[in-house]
Amino acid sequence: MDDARLRRLLGHDVNGDPAHLQGFERRRARYFYIHRSEGALTQGLLLRGLSQRDFVILDEYEDVPHLYTRERIKVRDAGGSAVSCWVYLPTELARRGRPE
Repeated sequence: MDDARLRRLLGHDVNGDPAHLQGFERRRARYFYIHRSEGALTQGLLLRGLSQRDFVILDEYEDVPHLYTRERIKVRDAGGSAVSCWVYLPTELARRGRPE
């Protein structure tokens, strides 16, 4: 999600640091999503300082649990340290593409 959309959705700026996710690749149906894939590496941002309210808003936006689930995994930050964080993973419905 781009910074402007995230800001509009949450009502505030969010700090993001470069990170990479091992064992996942980026795919696209109607929207981009990540998918488990052995040996893959996906670049992204580690969003910091999100509140419980922010997660409620993001869960609703991502239509948890119908289109996505939120799962805790490990990513690597820019310095190579492992960091536990939340990611949204698609359900079968999201992988097929959200209906219009």
